[in-house]
Amino acid sequence: MTEEMDDGYDISGTGGDARSSARRLKEKKAPGYGRLGKGLKAAGNSGDPVWWDRGYHPHVESPRLIQHVTFHLADSLPREVVEKMAAELERIPPSLRDTEKEKRVAAYLDAGIGSCVLRIPELGELVQRTILHFHGERYMLHAWCVMPNHVHVLFQVAEGWTMGSIVGSWKKFTARRINSYLKEQGMGAVPTGASARLESGLPPVWHRDYFDRYIRDAGHYTNAVDYIHNNPVKAGLVKRK
Repeated sequence: MTEEMDDGYDISGTGGDARSSARRLKEKKAPGYGRLGKGLKAAGNSGDPVWWDRGYHPHVESPRLIQHVTFHLADSLPREVVEKMAAELERIPPSLRDTEKEKRVAAYLDAGIGSCVLRIPELGELVQRTILHFHGERYMLHAWCVMPNHVHVLFQVAEGWTMGSIVGSWKKFTARRINSYLKEQGMGAVPTGASARLESGLPPVWHRDYFDRYIRDAGHYTNAVDYIHNNPVKAGLVKRK
């Protein structure tokens, strides 16, 4: 399931905000790197990027940035695979690690490891409807794709919202309904993977964290859209028309 919002989007945003924010990020990480803590208060009113993490992956927050986010099912990337990958990445130059990690994770997810419950039409549609729900209100969607065990979304948050809160709400809302559906169908719950529970008593559906990459320029934007739309083709799920 893939779609794109194409309404004459200009990568420069309003007065070139997206491009200038990306340029500042290239120069250095914004002050205050660490846990986001107080949410939007930590980012202030300027919209300047704020870096944070949960101990898994670094994230950057700013309503001026367009973000390519990937989140995946709890059992799609086992802990032993993550640990082995981390050890292997230590052997290559630090400047190449992020790119190589992204490639390896993408290849592993596309291999269709785990329960792949999003292959069930009702659950794939559930995730897509959830992503679409606040489009134009809390964020602007540019492209998205629901794969059997992971989801890609290219979007930009509106003022007053953070990427972390949006992704968290998608995962929490869909997790409850996915578990309810599987229980009703007598299929049990999504097996536990390298994940933390979303809330007490709720079996984990999604991995706790997510991968994100902010869009640097117009070329990066085009590549991200193409990647998202071609992901089902590359994985052999659909044929190119």
